[in-house]
Amino acid sequence: MKQILFLTPPDTIPGFSLTGVRQQETVAERAWESLEAASRDPELGVIAIDARLLDTIDPRKVVELTRRWRGVLVTLPAPAGTVLIGEDELQRLVRRALGYHVRLES
Repeated sequence: MKQILFLTPPDTIPGFSLTGVRQQETVAERAWESLEAASRDPELGVIAIDARLLDTIDPRKVVELTRRWRGVLVTLPAPAGTVLIGEDELQRLVRRALGYHVRLES
């Protein structure tokens, strides 16, 4: 069975260490390298990345990674709701899950 990795900034370490899940801390400047390295781990099936880190990565790189990696990339909202997932991110997740574009209306 594949594992889940939570890729987060250092300020979230205490919460994740209490749950016992696999977690890796990284800083914004190294977010892309950490994400890319994690995607090469054959044990991982899901990478959940903090939205604050994802915002520091070129979206084109993220799209390319999700196309070539067979796992699922999930965005974790930042603590206290400081960052909201945009419609484009939701559409990307739905399109990947269903295999076609679904129009989302609010």
